[in-house]
Amino acid sequence: MNRTHSLLFIIGVLSLSWFLMMALHEFGHVVGAIATGGVVERVVLHPLTISRTDVSPNPNPLVVVWLGPLLGCLVPLLFCWAVPPQFSTLKKLALFFAGFCLIANGAYIAIGAFDNVGDCATMLKHGSPLWTLLVFGGVAATAGFYIWHRLGSIKDLPKALTKIDHKTTWALLALLVILIGCEFILSPM
Repeated sequence: MNRTHSLLFIIGVLSLSWFLMMALHEFGHVVGAIATGGVVERVVLHPLTISRTDVSPNPNPLVVVWLGPLLGCLVPLLFCWAVPPQFSTLKKLALFFAGFCLIANGAYIAIGAFDNVGDCATMLKHGSPLWTLLVFGGVAATAGFYIWHRLGSIKDLPKALTKIDHKTTWALLALLVILIGCEFILSPM
């Protein structure tokens, strides 16, 4: 794989990870809203903004707000478990994505606990002790870094990229374009 394809592959993986992580996080909020009798007014997944889910009425804000990061971490882990080992490239991508989701959700909750913004503001306002946010964030981020560590050293990345064929790179980029197109068309800012 030449440098251009390697760079496109890395950009594709990171971009897809970001957009899919946000979608799974919001999926968790939607599940929480439905499970508690709340009404989802809007889910914002526009690629030029930070995602959010508006729920009103929201009879149980704590369930709704916590299911975002919880399912945002658990769904990728379940997907990793479901991918058969013989699909080694897909398995490694799934593990990378699970690590990414754990780190992103964990950092968001742990750091947000001090900024009192977004989901963290709702968690604290409705009775979650600060320590629960810090423990969740620490455990999730640590687990994500552990998964990444088990994938191998960053020094091995150039060698690993030579094993990725052009079809995989183009399929990844096509999926990214489709996802971003759908978000532009279907999601409000």
